[in-house]
Amino acid sequence: MQIESILYIIIAGIAALLIALFQYVYKSKIKRGIKYYLLFLRALSVFGLLLLLINPKFESNTFYNEKPQLVLAIDNSESISYLNQDSTVNEIVSYITGNEQLNKRFDVNRYTFSNELRENDSLSFSGAQTNISSVLRQLGEVYKDKTAPIILFSDGNQTIGRDYSYMANTVKQSIYPLILGDSVVFSDLKIEQLNINRFTFLKNKFPIEVILSYSGETFVNTEFRIWNGDRIVYRKPVSFSENKSSEIVVTSLVANSVGIKTYRAEIVPITQEKNTVNNYQNFAVEVIDQKTNVAIVSDQLHPDLGVLKKAIQSNEQRSASILKPNEYLSQIDDYQLVILYQPNSNFRSLLNEVKTQKLNTFIITGASTDYEFINDTNLKVIWGITNQTEEFQPELNRNYNTFIIDNITFENYPPLKSEFGGFNFLAPADIILYKTVNGISTGDAMLATYSFDDMKHAVLVGEGIWRWRAQTYLDKESFNDFDNFIGKLIQYLSSTKKRNRLNIDYKSFYNGNDNIIISAQYFNENFEFDSKASLILLIENSENGKKRELPLLLNGSQYTVDLSGIEAGSYNFTVKHSSEPISSSGRIQVLEYNVEQQFLNADLSRLNKLAKDSGGKAFFANNSSELIDGLLSDNRYRTIQKSTKNIVPLIDWKYLLGFIALCLFSEWFIRKYNGLI
Repeated sequence: MQIESILYIIIAGIAALLIALFQYVYKSKIKRGIKYYLLFLRALSVFGLLLLLINPKFESNTFYNEKPQLVLAIDNSESISYLNQDSTVNEIVSYITGNEQLNKRFDVNRYTFSNELRENDSLSFSGAQTNISSVLRQLGEVYKDKTAPIILFSDGNQTIGRDYSYMANTVKQSIYPLILGDSVVFSDLKIEQLNINRFTFLKNKFPIEVILSYSGETFVNTEFRIWNGDRIVYRKPVSFSENKSSEIVVTSLVANSVGIKTYRAEIVPITQEKNTVNNYQNFAVEVIDQKTNVAIVSDQLHPDLGVLKKAIQSNEQRSASILKPNEYLSQIDDYQLVILYQPNSNFRSLLNEVKTQKLNTFIITGASTDYEFINDTNLKVIWGITNQTEEFQPELNRNYNTFIIDNITFENYPPLKSEFGGFNFLAPADIILYKTVNGISTGDAMLATYSFDDMKHAVLVGEGIWRWRAQTYLDKESFNDFDNFIGKLIQYLSSTKKRNRLNIDYKSFYNGNDNIIISAQYFNENFEFDSKASLILLIENSENGKKRELPLLLNGSQYTVDLSGIEAGSYNFTVKHSSEPISSSGRIQVLEYNVEQQFLNADLSRLNKLAKDSGGKAFFANNSSELIDGLLSDNRYRTIQKSTKNIVPLIDWKYLLGFIALCLFSEWFIRKYNGLI
């Protein structure tokens, strides 16, 4: 308590006593015995009230011991069982969690991981992907303010994510890799990487790039082949030695017919090769008969233009060009969709031609937009002009029903700069995003789609969407969510497909280790999203006739079913409502490929680098006792005594209020009983 508060309390005590003396002693005619009881009660009640006004604060310190955390991060991917390390992991984990000395020294926390981190999950060693960098980043965030050495049970073979060997500065904890797998190097041929575009066009040649690798000390001759069914469509002899451990093969194949074409790349195994699974890799390409060309028209330079082009061209089925208005007019027949970025009077001739040809448009406005010109274009939108700018943040309309929007929330997205006010649509419009200011919705549309006269249109209010793409990368370490959102908007605007009550979203083919997710949205007769619908997926393997029936589960604003892990093959599927005659069908191809079986040895170099940079040390599985002894003897991991300071204001002490009330009641009762009232 501060000295100033103590002085105020002393003054309050004196003042309370003086007030009581003035009332019950100074010229008082009350009997002497009762007088002093009343004086005492009045002084206490006044003193209590003054204390509440002063409201002094009291400090208390609570001491406690905090043990360091010991984090067990266990690789639960399929590669562990493939390398015959699953039983070893179970034994070591049981030994560590049951060690009395470790549990006395540390609070042991257990996690498992494959492509994502799970707390205290059971071990099945069935994960289809391994993302060590993401796991280390998440653990670094969870334990950033604690002492928490990490024991990483892994073979070090990562299939997705950043290079984890450089994660030591991010985690800021000592990492002790417990190496699972063989350190002996065997002679092995491997398809290290296969690069191919997902789509190609009819009668075009599509390029294929294959990186072949060899680990061994002898000179070997073999052959690389590409099969289409039971026919070899490409072959090339290759040779490797200790000094030549890799080769890049580049070739092209012709797309002769429309549809999904599957191929098999193979490097012929050498004699007594231990792992031949990584000698083969299936791949596919979807052949389409035309490409969607999108024109981005603007008469100014802006980073939004480049972001739009990158997002559109992230799908190989589409191309985008940035043009001036007069350039677009000279080649208008080459494009199926036009994006008008901050149009002004220079766009007049262009818009007249767009309306004449009934082309679909996507208008993006901003601080440089001529809104009077937009109001004169007869595109069924009228803007209330204020000549004032404002920054608005987006809010997703969960009931948008024209096409499926992936689970992208827009909650943390930066604001867009636009004219203050909003659009009035003269045709039925579906709002995707609302404008909000300080978290309060304005009710105005930020992004909406509408149609009239067999034309589709979209309007985005605000410039600065390049920040949205950057925010997507900060949130997910990938641009995919933003690019997919823009891609679906472009797909809707460039297609002639009508609105349906049941929409499905899926890819035409998947690699065996991909997350195979089929999404659907179902709307009632008023085209409002129905969150209580019962949707069922009927899927049939077209090769062996096996059928399955699975429910779709509500996930945000859509229904999803996860088919990850199904066997390779071609599948026909139908999504239908359980009680209404509404359904939608599709076809997918699942390619045979297991990335977790591509490894023969543990990745010693990266695990050792990670341990060294983080201040830890790598151990092999058979040396786990040395790891435990090292942790117990390390002085960095001591129990620390900490204290918590609690500051409690007197006004929060409810008993004082009760005490004041009791004093006042007692004083009143004595006065009443003695006839003084």
